[in-house]
Amino acid sequence: MHWESYIRDFLSYIGAEKGLSVNTIEAYGRDIRRFCEGAKKKVTEGDIISYLGALKEEGYASSSIYRNLMALRVFFRFLRREGYLDKDPTELLDSPKMWQLIPEVLTTEEVEALLEAPDISEEEGMRDKALLETLYATGIRASELCSLNIHDVGDKTVRVIGKGGKERIVPIGEEALSAIDKYLGEWRDDKGEGRPLFVSKKGKRLNRTSLWERVKFYAKQAGIQKEVSPHTLRHSFATHLLDHGADLRVIQEMLGHADIGTTERYTHLSKKRLFEAFDTFHPRQ
Repeated sequence: MHWESYIRDFLSYIGAEKGLSVNTIEAYGRDIRRFCEGAKKKVTEGDIISYLGALKEEGYASSSIYRNLMALRVFFRFLRREGYLDKDPTELLDSPKMWQLIPEVLTTEEVEALLEAPDISEEEGMRDKALLETLYATGIRASELCSLNIHDVGDKTVRVIGKGGKERIVPIGEEALSAIDKYLGEWRDDKGEGRPLFVSKKGKRLNRTSLWERVKFYAKQAGIQKEVSPHTLRHSFATHLLDHGADLRVIQEMLGHADIGTTERYTHLSKKRLFEAFDTFHPRQ
C-alpha cells in the first residue's frame, strides 16, 4: 500500500477543492500519517477503533481523538471515491457510535475506590455497596441488574434475563456475594419469592435512573475524574477480564452478546490475552 503517495494526493485534493486552511491541512496530514505508520495493507473498521482507543489510552483529549476520526473519515472516503480502495472502513462509523465504542475504562485502583465509597453502616450505603460489587463482578447491564430478584442469586452464579428475554447464568465472585448477603441479612425483611434484589427507600424495585445516579454519586465521592456510569463498570469488567487472561468467548457468554464482534468492541483496548478462566483471573476473586 503506497500510503505516502495516497496522503499527498489527498492533501492536494483538500487544499484545492475544499479550501481548507494551511493549519487544518497540516493537522490532517499529521493525523493520517500517524495512523498509516502502523497500518496494514487492508484497513478494517476494527483497526480504526483500536487506533482511536490507543490514543485515548495515551491521554489524548477527546477533541484530538475526534479530529483524528474526522481526518480518517475524509481520507478513506477520498480513497474509495478515487478507486484506490474497494471499501471505506469508516463508512459505518458515525461519531456517536464511536464514543460508545470507546467508553471510559476504570483502572483496578479506581474500581477499588468506587467500591469502597458507600457508607455500609446505613441501609442505602450497604445496598449501594452490593449493587456496585454486583455490577463489577458480573458485567451485567443496568436494566439486568434492576430486574434481578433475590432468588436469582445462587451460591456462585446469578441468573440474568437479558435482551429479548434470553436467560443466561453468570459467575459472581465472593466479594459481591458477601455484600449482597450483608445487605439482605441486615436490612431486608421482605425476602420472599419474586422479591426484587435491589429496592428503593420506599421498597420499590430500583430503576435504571436511580442506579445511574448512585453510580455517578459514588464516582464523585471516590474522586474519579472520568465519566462513570453503570456501563463503565460493564466495560471495565470485560476489559479487566481480558487483561487478566480470560478467553474472549467466555466474556462473550457472560456479557450476553449474540455476536462475538460486539464483545471485541467492548474489549478492544485490552493488550494481554493469556486465555485462562474467570475464576482464576478476575481481579476481585
